Amino acid sequence: MTRRTEWPDGPGRPECPDRPDSGAPSLSRAEQGSPPGPEEQARAICLRLLTGTPRTRKQLADALRTRGIPDDAAQEVLSRFEDVGLIDDAAFAEAWVESRHHSRGLARRALARELRTKGVDATLIDDAVGQLDAGQEEQTARELVERKLRATRGLDREKRIRRLAGMLARKGYSEGLALRVVRCALEEEGEDTELLEHHLPDL
Repeated sequence: MTRRTEWPDGPGRPECPDRPDSGAPSLSRAEQGSPPGPEEQARAICLRLLTGTPRTRKQLADALRTRGIPDDAAQEVLSRFEDVGLIDDAAFAEAWVESRHHSRGLARRALARELRTKGVDATLIDDAVGQLDAGQEEQTARELVERKLRATRGLDREKRIRRLAGMLARKGYSEGLALRVVRCALEEEGEDTELLEHHLPDL
């Protein structure tokens, strides 16, 4: 019996059609050289900016505009991100108030001003700063003055008052609250009440 030998290119090998190997992976858009569309660019920019740092819709919209993303593509992506909870201005505002009040001692007025610069809606700002009631705000002002009080010892009375009240004013506390808190702190330290009345109004 004669044994048939099948050579690689001989008649025993079936012919292969001229087509790409079906098992090879398809090329991605980038590998094919096609540039990403504006929505893909917007999505990538937003994800990068949101990594580790919450941002408001306006902050992201401004960033996309700066990078030349068309407004319609930007708004489409931003709305999609809102729908899935990646953008939440209400949660951002609440977290901002909680963090900045406890870490910096900022009052409601200063917190509202900061949130406005970040593009948060006025209604959401009101809801967020409403977390702080007047009593909590005054308690924080007292703590701020107590921490600063020792550093002002040795200064004349008027300069102490101006420095302490000015520190509270820069943090957004009203003049009336600032002066009242400063007066109480100095009285507790032993300052003459009658002399204090010369410098501070009757609040």
